[in-house]
Amino acid sequence: MNSDTDTINMNEIHMDAQTVDEENKILKATVEDLQNELKKYQRIPYLVTQIVDVHKKDEVVIQLNSGKFYVSVAKELEGTLQADDEVLVEQKTLTVVQKIGKSKHFDVSGYIIVENPTTQWNNIGGLEKQIQEVKEVIELPLLKPDLFKNVGIEPPKGVLLYGPPGTGKTLIAKAAAKNSNATFIEIVGSELVQKFIGEGSKFVKSMFELAREKAPSIIFIDEIDSIAAKRIEVGTSGEREVQRTFMQLLAELDGFKALGNIKIIAATNRLDILDPAITRPGRLDRTIEVTLPDRKGILEIFKIHTKKMTLTKDVSLDELSGMVKNVSGAEIRSICTEAGYFAIRKERKYVTMDDFKKAIKKVRKGYKEKSTDYLKLYGQ
Repeated sequence: MNSDTDTINMNEIHMDAQTVDEENKILKATVEDLQNELKKYQRIPYLVTQIVDVHKKDEVVIQLNSGKFYVSVAKELEGTLQADDEVLVEQKTLTVVQKIGKSKHFDVSGYIIVENPTTQWNNIGGLEKQIQEVKEVIELPLLKPDLFKNVGIEPPKGVLLYGPPGTGKTLIAKAAAKNSNATFIEIVGSELVQKFIGEGSKFVKSMFELAREKAPSIIFIDEIDSIAAKRIEVGTSGEREVQRTFMQLLAELDGFKALGNIKIIAATNRLDILDPAITRPGRLDRTIEVTLPDRKGILEIFKIHTKKMTLTKDVSLDELSGMVKNVSGAEIRSICTEAGYFAIRKERKYVTMDDFKKAIKKVRKGYKEKSTDYLKLYGQ
């Protein structure tokens, strides 16, 4: 009996020892993980930069925001680095310690909207003349380039749309992309101006590289006056950087690389402040005024925005178009939306003429003030 009891006790001790060993291994692994995590928090961060030139296998020139630096290379990287490589450098000595990869171009993904629009020409009302001109300059060269080769002429590189806000400039650009089966690349002009010296120029260059990769494509630059305003003698570094970015845009338009099946559509509310260099022949030499709609245009826009609305028989779109003047398409859309809200508030499934009249009164205060400014600014 004692022998059996001793055997059982020994087995239990052995199992307890195994359990303790396993727990110790888990604890050691946990401690090691925590120590490694602490080292991450204690480690001094590296700087991410780009190699400008390689002088020797162990000496290179790097580009930082404050300028260029001639630095050493860690032994394991000697002879492996090339210009335009992205690397990590140590903060104190700026020694290159690790290679990240090849810097193809400035990262524009956070600023540019790339899409395949769904806007059709019949979604735009009151702009028949403008649509026809855009079709000739943008759509026709992309869809039928042989026509221009046969005649022996080069189509314009792009167009400049100008006029009051809300008149449909962006819609025209999207419809042109849709109907020419082109990738639509949209950016606001102010996004082209970057914080650090030289980055704005890289941004513009990368934007055109992206357009070439996704060709046929249309680059739509909204509010282009933010970088293409008339150049003046100024002393601030910010203004000089804007001008450098603008010069890069002009260089891309002129460029050594032909734009081919890439077209540019720019838009502005302030044609009067644009630098003549952007609209000279060979660049955006076709300028198209997108005006506030006349009564016929207002009626067409009302028809577009009420197409899916449930209207009562007393709603006369012709009468409504006579009740508003000097309004943009965006403001007409706002009137239709407000009329719908009046119906929703009364839990109705239909919209009445009275709803539209109330909506016009509500929106009128805003567009009346704006229309006065439009008339002064654009001479409508």
